[in-house]
Amino acid sequence: MNRYPRDFQGYGPTPPDAQWPGGARIAVQFVVNYEEGGENNILHGDAASEAFLSEIVGAAPWPGQRHWNMESIYDYGARAGFWRLHRLFTGADIRVTVYGVASALARSPEQVEAMKDANWEIASHGLKWIDYKDHSAEAESADIAEAIRLHSEVVGAAPRGWYTGRSSINTVALAAETGVFDYISDTYDDDLPYWTQVAGRDQLIIPYTLDCNDMRFATPQGFNSGDQFYAYLRDTFDALYAEGSEGCAKMMSVGLHCRLVGRPGRIKALKRFIDYIKGFEGVWTPRRIDIADHWRTTHPPMPKLRIDLMDRSSFVTKFGGVFEHSAWIAEGAFDLELGQAHNSVAGIHNALARKFRSASHADRLGVLMAHPDLAGKLAAAKRLTAESTAEQGSAGLDALTDTERARFSDLNAAYVAKHGFPFIIAVKDHDKASILRHFEARIANDTKTEFVTACAQVERIARLRLEAML
Repeated sequence: MNRYPRDFQGYGPTPPDAQWPGGARIAVQFVVNYEEGGENNILHGDAASEAFLSEIVGAAPWPGQRHWNMESIYDYGARAGFWRLHRLFTGADIRVTVYGVASALARSPEQVEAMKDANWEIASHGLKWIDYKDHSAEAESADIAEAIRLHSEVVGAAPRGWYTGRSSINTVALAAETGVFDYISDTYDDDLPYWTQVAGRDQLIIPYTLDCNDMRFATPQGFNSGDQFYAYLRDTFDALYAEGSEGCAKMMSVGLHCRLVGRPGRIKALKRFIDYIKGFEGVWTPRRIDIADHWRTTHPPMPKLRIDLMDRSSFVTKFGGVFEHSAWIAEGAFDLELGQAHNSVAGIHNALARKFRSASHADRLGVLMAHPDLAGKLAAAKRLTAESTAEQGSAGLDALTDTERARFSDLNAAYVAKHGFPFIIAVKDHDKASILRHFEARIANDTKTEFVTACAQVERIARLRLEAML
């Protein structure tokens, strides 16, 4: 593997301002997961009972058997928890997104009607609430297609958003390939939506959350009380709201389950959080589809250089001159484990510099020797590379007086005679006087020290060239 598929770059140190409607400082988005009736159950054709996200500590699947206690807990979510959440959010005038498991929705017509009457978004949570890690891509794709069909039949419209939850490595690509979804949420990797190239198209990703999520009431190291849940939501809100106050508005997702936070001992914590955020100005509480529509209009997908997808010839052609007359560095960098994190100035510079640093002393010396003298004979004969010509011109080295030219000539000769390679400095960081001061000072260095200094300057020149290029 020499092309790493994971994306560690994201928005980097300067994420965009979300520009939420009305100048909101934060978007707080609530998701109600509706899974009751779609979980593992031999009634649903599954091999065993459900064992995930319930009040039963250490639950395990029961192969070939129904698990009455587990079913009863899930039933509570549909019978009582859902309606408690429905009353809370409609009373607070907050429209939520429902992640609806298609088979669960089909078994809950009254709840679906209530969702629609409240103008909640009903996104797809898959065909069944099961784990897809061991499914083939073909089998998972078939379930996605059936989920879309059944959802459309039950709800009356196709889902515009998708979240599997217990997903496979193929889930995002398979969902994108349908071309149906305005957004996919099977990631947890950012505080903002983002565009990604997947399945040959620009796909909007709206990341979800597993930390601001009531599932932690049913997991080890989770919430033991409503107070802990409320405190965590409040602290997350405060941190993101402060960032929004500094011109970097973010998104906060809150994940909820009818059978978990829908219990009386937990719903009060959620209500306290809703009351808390209503005390702040500039808080937007949209559905996820509202975020998707806003992002598409305000932050449409933009063309992006994909260094990790370039072929060898294109890569070397583009970057072969970054290190002076040393295309072999770009050739070596192409063979590194490049990924999306290298689609930036810092990324490609790091890859090129690695090949330079790991080269032999003789090869690095060759790179130093490829650099021209400052204001030397090659410059006078106009035989510098375009990059070197521009760089030397930026410091006024193309417009020297006769006295200055003679001084540079003497320094060049003395430096090469002592160290065996040309004096190298990133001239764009200096003016003419500063270059002369460094020239005169560095001649006195021992050659070992000066070799290290010159190599560092070669890397700096490469960085400046990449910044101008990209």
